[in-house]
Amino acid sequence: MRTAAIITARGGSKRIPRKNIREFCGKPILAYSIEAALRAGVFDTVMVSTDDREIAGIAEKYGAQVPFFRSERTSNDFAVTSQVLAEVLEEYEKLGEHFDSVCCIYPTAPFLTPDRLRAAMELLEQTKADSVLPVVRFGFPPQRGVVLEDGYLRFRWPEHRNARSQDLEPFYHDVGQFYCVNTESFLAQRALVMEKTVPLIMSEMEIQDIDTEEDWQLAEIKYRLLQERAGKSGQAACEEQTVPGVE
Repeated sequence: MRTAAIITARGGSKRIPRKNIREFCGKPILAYSIEAALRAGVFDTVMVSTDDREIAGIAEKYGAQVPFFRSERTSNDFAVTSQVLAEVLEEYEKLGEHFDSVCCIYPTAPFLTPDRLRAAMELLEQTKADSVLPVVRFGFPPQRGVVLEDGYLRFRWPEHRNARSQDLEPFYHDVGQFYCVNTESFLAQRALVMEKTVPLIMSEMEIQDIDTEEDWQLAEIKYRLLQERAGKSGQAACEEQTVPGVE
């Protein structure tokens, strides 16, 4: 069985320009996703899908392959991840390469670890699922959320206004780091969340959306804290990052 890690990193980030290769604690943020995939040891191929030559150069510097460039159709602001993934698989088929399962990884996932990727790919195989989706539980129960109507706050579900949090059904959301999929199922359903999607439940400390400058700063704080817990000083964690194989 052949597997691939496909890291999606286009060049047109708008909210944080050049986000996918911006320095995060001493090296391009893209490097963390590449290194996690390489060190997981479960992929026959680790590649970066991009439309940008600078990103391609950095990807190759950190050990990923860039066998072809992304099309205009999948590089605009409206292209979704499933379209990018389908295009990559189609391009590989043209080269005579087929993958039985793939892991689509986002380029801004510095908390991603080789262990998590291994666990997800093992779960995909063991459960015979269509896909594995990393999720985290909502910190506050959505059932007690409020909405704005005519300038006033209203409970969206007033029947839950006095319910205890522990009595409400847990809700989860996508953590936005990676998706492991069975290729045959994906090509049939053209979706990342499919009929048989199993969860990989993660903690809040392992995730962070990075869409704004504040998100970026918070992510670096959390990253340093995680490194301190692992036995390194936060400052050292941000200073000791090096390119694999480069002195």
